[in-house]
Amino acid sequence: MTMRKSQLHRKTSETDIMLEIDLDGRGEGDVSTGIGFFDHMLVLLAHHAAFDLSLKAEGDLEVDQHHTVEDVGLCLGKSLAEALGDKKGIARYGWSLLPMDEALCLVALDLSGRPHLSYEVDLPVQLLADFDPTCVREFLQALANAGGLTLHVKRLYGDNPHHILEAVFKGLGRALRAAVSHDVSSREVPSTKGTL
Repeated sequence: MTMRKSQLHRKTSETDIMLEIDLDGRGEGDVSTGIGFFDHMLVLLAHHAAFDLSLKAEGDLEVDQHHTVEDVGLCLGKSLAEALGDKKGIARYGWSLLPMDEALCLVALDLSGRPHLSYEVDLPVQLLADFDPTCVREFLQALANAGGLTLHVKRLYGDNPHHILEAVFKGLGRALRAAVSHDVSSREVPSTKGTL
């Protein structure tokens, strides 16, 4: 089996990000972005995806969190695409209907190579601990764009913003875990076109 790993360094005038990912890991996350709540969500994502994720990000947090959160999404998407290579033998699709206390969120994705985000998650525009929840859409859009994901995220129930976002990130992890898993029935690219 090919090692499905990627290592990336991205430096701009706004952020400096080092990321390593192993799609066949044990769900271990070592994450530091300077945004505590976001770190927690990324560790949950890695755990539920069963990826090993090492991420160090420094950003212009004195401006706001937008650049850091979005650029982490770009790096994660790019690394995911690189680690998947030609995508031969993967399941391709993944979905999760994830409950977190009173919250229930649906996440469904296709590693199609065609970026799209449908995001229906209403949250109050207020900080969660130290985190701006409006940045989640930007993170997911950047992940979908750089990773070539068709991604649908929807809040079905829930009032507590922490619980809702936790369901989103855990659900994303579970959906990614399914989509990158090996399809034992095929070693081919999972598309009638022969490519993704």
